[in-house]
Amino acid sequence: MLERNHLHIIKEVNRLKSVTAAAESLHLSQSAVSHTIAKLERRFGVKLWHRKGNTLVYSQAGLYLLSLAEKMLVEFEYAERVLQEFAQGRRGIMRIGMECHPCEQWLMGKIQQFLKAWPEVDVEIKSAFRFDGVAALKANEIDVLITPDPVNTDGLNFRSVFNYNLCIVVSEQNPLYNKAFVTAQDLENEILYTVPVGYNRLDVYTRFLDPANVQPKRRVPIETTEMMLQLVSANRGVAALPEWLVSSHESRLGIKGISIGNKGLQKSVNVGVREDDLQLDYVKGFIASTRSNV
Repeated sequence: MLERNHLHIIKEVNRLKSVTAAAESLHLSQSAVSHTIAKLERRFGVKLWHRKGNTLVYSQAGLYLLSLAEKMLVEFEYAERVLQEFAQGRRGIMRIGMECHPCEQWLMGKIQQFLKAWPEVDVEIKSAFRFDGVAALKANEIDVLITPDPVNTDGLNFRSVFNYNLCIVVSEQNPLYNKAFVTAQDLENEILYTVPVGYNRLDVYTRFLDPANVQPKRRVPIETTEMMLQLVSANRGVAALPEWLVSSHESRLGIKGISIGNKGLQKSVNVGVREDDLQLDYVKGFIASTRSNV
């Protein structure tokens, strides 16, 4: 069987032009090197080199293995470095799943810092917002979950990385525009635009409208936040979105984010990972890169 040590010997003999010098370089005895090569030659029925005076002349078989050694030994060394980087958490594939539309826009403001710091880590984004992120994380379908709704469950670790307020977005043409905050009753005659998830996952319902036993005129799910903002700008309705996302569009679109209730409605972006992956350096690096302020 051809082994890696055979290639090392063949390469060193060619480099140093001497079996004795090659053995010394490889910290082996000359007899051990000669025995190893002789056994390989017997195994395949070929000679790798012969002597011509004081010179070693490689046969066709020897030249073939020398060419192989020059390519393969570099690949072996590279593979060993890659495996060490995997073991140290310096290299890998990080699949990120997101459970909310604003989470995607928040992540886009964070990912560049991570990509620059971790060039050997590939990043894949899964933005199927209706999928069960916790189940996907447990099933190893994703490695990181970005969610506003952390779940306390065995084997997973969720960390809050960014706190924000949810607000009601209104057009400057809407009578609510000059209010300091909106009440649940203020939304009874409004079309409410939300992200396309179930009512039980919408805080504007579970923490604001439902406790007051109030429903908006109509709820309309919208796939993209940009479209939602355009509809609000045209005074077609109001939307429930993170305050930080709305603030950068207010002057351009003639809209404003108004506090939900007099105390506001606080939320957070959370990063969830498997507890077994917490020791990976690039996972720790990703969590650290998300903690800076938006």
